Amino acid sequence: MIRAVILTGVLALGACTDVQNAADRTGRKAATSAVTEVIAINFPQVPKPLIEAFTGCVIDNAQAVEVRELAKASIVGIDDDTVAVVRNVLSRPETQTCLRSRAPLTL
Repeated sequence: MIRAVILTGVLALGACTDVQNAADRTGRKAATSAVTEVIAINFPQVPKPLIEAFTGCVIDNAQAVEVRELAKASIVGIDDDTVAVVRNVLSRPETQTCLRSRAPLTL
């Protein structure tokens, strides 16, 4: 009986993790269009061939709350807060490392 309860609990936790991961992937996918638009419009110094690399690095390094904000912006529209989120993520050392590793590959 106790084993069945423990097994059920473990399976439920695994399912929760799967649902959470799926939600995170969906949010990041939705956020991608907003980030691409922000970079294309608000960061003219980024060459067009590098926009995809920049977008990927922002998405990969954004925190969950930032992903939610960016995903929301992909539906309701880009505003100054959206640009600020992208700018903040771009300024992080991890994002800078990502850009250095990805940008040369797209040129």
